[in-house]
Amino acid sequence: MSNPPQETNNHTIITIPTATRRRRRSIKFPIAKPIPLAISISVGLVVCFAIPKPIDISKQAWQLFSIFLSTITGLISTPLPVGAWAFVCLTISVLTKTLPFKTAVAAFTNEVIWLIVVSFFFSKGFVKTGLGDRLAMYFVRWFGKSTLGLAYGLAICEAVISPAMPSATARAGGIFMPIISSLAIAGESRPKDGSARKLGAFLIQSQFQSCSSSTALFLTGAAQNMLCMKLAESLGVKIKSPWVEWFKASCFPALVSLMLTPFIIYKLFPPETKHTTDAPILAKNKLDQMGPVKRDEWIMLGTMLVIVTLWIFGESLGISTVVAAMMGLSVLLILGVLSWDDCLSEKSAWDTLVWFAVLIGMATQLTTLGVVPWLAKCVASCLKTLSAGWYMELIILQSVYFFIHYLFAGQTAHVGALYSTFLSMHVTAKIPGTLSALLLAYNTCLFGAITHYSSGQAAVYYGAGYLKLSDVFKLGIMMAVINMTIWGLIGGLWWKILGLY
Repeated sequence: MSNPPQETNNHTIITIPTATRRRRRSIKFPIAKPIPLAISISVGLVVCFAIPKPIDISKQAWQLFSIFLSTITGLISTPLPVGAWAFVCLTISVLTKTLPFKTAVAAFTNEVIWLIVVSFFFSKGFVKTGLGDRLAMYFVRWFGKSTLGLAYGLAICEAVISPAMPSATARAGGIFMPIISSLAIAGESRPKDGSARKLGAFLIQSQFQSCSSSTALFLTGAAQNMLCMKLAESLGVKIKSPWVEWFKASCFPALVSLMLTPFIIYKLFPPETKHTTDAPILAKNKLDQMGPVKRDEWIMLGTMLVIVTLWIFGESLGISTVVAAMMGLSVLLILGVLSWDDCLSEKSAWDTLVWFAVLIGMATQLTTLGVVPWLAKCVASCLKTLSAGWYMELIILQSVYFFIHYLFAGQTAHVGALYSTFLSMHVTAKIPGTLSALLLAYNTCLFGAITHYSSGQAAVYYGAGYLKLSDVFKLGIMMAVINMTIWGLIGGLWWKILGLY
C-alpha cells in the first residue's frame, strides 16, 4: 500500500510593485577636505597679497612666511594627512621659487629628525617583545594593593620606560591604556554604564596627568623635546650635552610634580573603589601567562640600557645621540628582535620624517631670512612699554605660549608654529637663552594634558570612554595651574642653584 502523498505547504509570495525613486549613486572622490583646504590656502594668500610687506622683510622672506602660515593652518585643520600636507607645501615653496630645491629638502638630513624616526622603532620593539607590558605588570604587582598605590605604580613605570620609548602616544596606546582597561574591568568599572568613576576614570586621569611630568623628565621622553632643542640650536642657543643638561634642569621639578600628581588627582577626582586587592593577583596571573623573560626581551632591555648610557656619556666618547640610536637599531635588526618590515610598517615614523623635516626647514629659513627676529623685535618692543624686568617678561611669554595651546591639536604642530618665534622673543628681551629654551620645551610637555585634543596620548585616554569631557577640561586647567606653580617655584629655585640665571 502506497503512502498518500504528503501535502506541501508552499506559499506563493505575491509582491506588489511600488513606485520607487531611482537612487543616484553618490560618487565619492578621495580628495582633500574642501573647507580646511580653502581656509589653509586663504591664510597664505591673504598674508602674501593682502597684508603689506614690512619694510625690513624681503619679498622672498614674506612669501615663505605666507607658505609657512598655510602649512601650520593645514597641520591644525588637516585638509590632508599631516605628512601629505607638508609635502604639498614643500612643493609649493619650490614651485614658486621661494626656496631652491636643495635648501627646501636640506632638513631631511637633520640628525634630530632621524633620532626621532629611530625612536619610533624602539617603541615598536617595546610593544612587539612584550617588555613594556612585563615592566608595567611588575609595578602593578608591587604597588597595586590600593587604588592610589596602583596609580603610583603605573606613573612610576611610565617614567622608567620613557627615556627608552620616546613616544607618549605609543606608551599610552600600546602599554598603559590596555592595562588600565583590564584593571578597571576586573574592578567592575566600565565606560558609559555608570561605573566609570569606580576605578577606570581615576586611573586614566592620573596616568594622563602624570604623563606630562614623565615626558618632561628626559630629553628622549617625547619626540617634540628633541625638536625643541634643534630649533633652539638654529637660533644660536646651543646646549652642550643636551641629554644631561635637560635632565639636570628637569629632574627636581619633574619628580616633585610626578610624586604629587596621583595624590592630587585622588583628592580632586576620587575613585569610588579605594582598595584594589585583586590587582596584584591579576598582575601575577598575567606574568605567569607571559612566562619567563624571553630572549628578545633581554636583548631589547640590554640594548636600551646601552643606548641610554651612550646618550648620557656619548659626547665624551665622540658618539652623537643619533649615532648611538642607529647602533641600537642595527643590533635589534641583526639579532632579529625587529625586522625591516616592522620598520617599514611604522607609518607614523615615516610620516613624522616628512612633516618634521618640512617644519624645521621652513623655520630655519624664516630665521635666516630675518622673519623670526623681526617678529621677536616687535613683541620685545611691546614688552618694554610695560617697564617690567625680564622675570615678568619671562612669565608673560611662557604663560602665553602655554595657554595658546587650546588652539592647537597636538604638541608638535605647536612647536613647529611657535617655538622658534617665542624663543627669539625671549632672547631679544635679554632673558637667558638656555633657561628660555628649556622652559618652553618643558611647557610643551606640560600642556599636553589640558584638553582631549592637546596631544596624541590625550586622544588615546579620552577615546577609552571613561572620561566626561567636562572633567577633562576642568582637571586639565586645574593641573595646568598646579604644574606651572610647581615648576615656577621649585623649578625656579633649582635653576638658580644650577646657575641657569
